[in-house]
Amino acid sequence: MSRIGNNPVAIPQGVTVEIKENLMEVKGKLGTLVQEFSGVSIAVNEGSVWVTRPSDSIEHKAKHGLYRSLVNNMIKGVSEGWTKKLELVGVGYRASNQGQRLDLALGFSHNIILDIAPEVKVETTSEKGQNPIITLTSFDKQLVGQVAAKIRSFRKPEPYKGKGVKFVGEQLRRKAGKSA
Repeated sequence: MSRIGNNPVAIPQGVTVEIKENLMEVKGKLGTLVQEFSGVSIAVNEGSVWVTRPSDSIEHKAKHGLYRSLVNNMIKGVSEGWTKKLELVGVGYRASNQGQRLDLALGFSHNIILDIAPEVKVETTSEKGQNPIITLTSFDKQLVGQVAAKIRSFRKPEPYKGKGVKFVGEQLRRKAGKSA
């Protein structure tokens, strides 16, 4: 039995949810998100969204919790938005942006220039004595996570000194160096 899937999702003020056949559309002050669904039924009742499954088969149980979480992420995204912060740890590692173009200096012989989707807002901060921080903000949780993972993939944190691109607050598994 899905515990997550049984909980209703409250619809905040200013958010509208429309369901047409196998398509769900969520509109809010930050944007509009559309999601296809199958194997479950979604209904809007009295200011909340309910996800129900037709049977207790393994496939329906899996989709029950999945689509409830997707609905919740969509509603939270169009009302509040999602934010990911990345930290560049390493000597000479820098980040700057001009609009939607992100310029990264990560210790390679060349800078990495990344064009970011227009739905994601990019902000870079560099303070003296602090590591540069890249802040990604959008109403689409999947898109923010995908862009953050792409940036992190350019230079993953290494386990000895911790140099690389990491999420703010991420705990790294560190290894001891050679013992002489």
